[in-house]
Amino acid sequence: MNNLNLYKNIIAKESNLNLLAENIKHWSKEFGFSSVGITDIDLSDDKRYLDRWLEKGYHGEMEYMERNTTLREKPSELVKGTKRIISVTMNYLPESYNGKELLQKKDQAFVSGYARGRDYHKLMRSRLKKLAKKIKEYSPHENRVFVDSAPILEKAIARKAGLGWIGKNTLLINKNSGSYFFLGEIYTDLELPIDEPHTSSHCGTCSSCMDICPTKAFEGPYKLDARKCISYLTIEHKGSIDEDLRPLMGNRIFGCDDCQIYCPWNKFTNFTEEEDFKPRHNLDDVDLCQLFMWSEADFYIKTEGSPIRRAGYEGWLRNLAIALGNANYSEKIVFTLKLREDFPSEIVREHVIWALEEQRKKYERY
Repeated sequence: MNNLNLYKNIIAKESNLNLLAENIKHWSKEFGFSSVGITDIDLSDDKRYLDRWLEKGYHGEMEYMERNTTLREKPSELVKGTKRIISVTMNYLPESYNGKELLQKKDQAFVSGYARGRDYHKLMRSRLKKLAKKIKEYSPHENRVFVDSAPILEKAIARKAGLGWIGKNTLLINKNSGSYFFLGEIYTDLELPIDEPHTSSHCGTCSSCMDICPTKAFEGPYKLDARKCISYLTIEHKGSIDEDLRPLMGNRIFGCDDCQIYCPWNKFTNFTEEEDFKPRHNLDDVDLCQLFMWSEADFYIKTEGSPIRRAGYEGWLRNLAIALGNANYSEKIVFTLKLREDFPSEIVREHVIWALEEQRKKYERY
């Protein structure tokens, strides 16, 4: 009899957890998430890939990637008692996105689609906390919410949760929504049923992302050397940018979307309706000279709550100087650059001088 009661309790618990998992997927949509999946915490295979990437030095100056690698592999050591991870995506691209067109306008600034509006971290964290609270009301448990805020293998977790595969461009891709989405997680001690993981890539023979990369940052499929990636150069890298790479950066002043713009799966992009992700300060159609004339106060006022702050004012001017050097010859550009020739930062001055020389060469060919 005792065994029978035990068996009934186990069945009832499993039934409740199955129902809870279904509810979580329903509630997640109510909180604005695009998709949700649940996975276990075995990330040993993905950790080996990270180790090889780090050994090659592909992470560049991102020293934080070298730290706490054990915690990336073992979620239960990051949050004690973790047994499952709830992985979510949130679409961020507005329907008005004009990335491909902007890349052709050399005197206009290109800012990556994810960075034109407000920073996503607070919005997603707030929504995830609401989802976690809702789950707790149904079934008391311990949890912790993350949005790019801890040593976590986010893409690997999302892949294991069935939300997509990691493409040749090293981004998570979903058959139904492409790759323009953010990731977030809830670590929980609930033994929820897990979703079927993605075990294969659907990139096939396509190499569009690698072929289009301006700086040839891909050493091969699924192998990105961040040190050559324009997103890394304009955001994470803090010093002088290699002169050989500068002409390849075009008008990209913060991030680079090329490997997404030309990915065939992004024809299935689901656009966002989140107001926070829509462009601010005309960052989807703004003159390079106008941005270059922002004072430091302007920069910090206009990038409040924006991912662009990560570059810092010095990095912002450095990136803009390169873009101005890459633009077609213009007296306006030369005049604007000269206003920064005596800028206090040696890094900025170096790139301004380079840009003026590039403009001079174009004038001679003009």
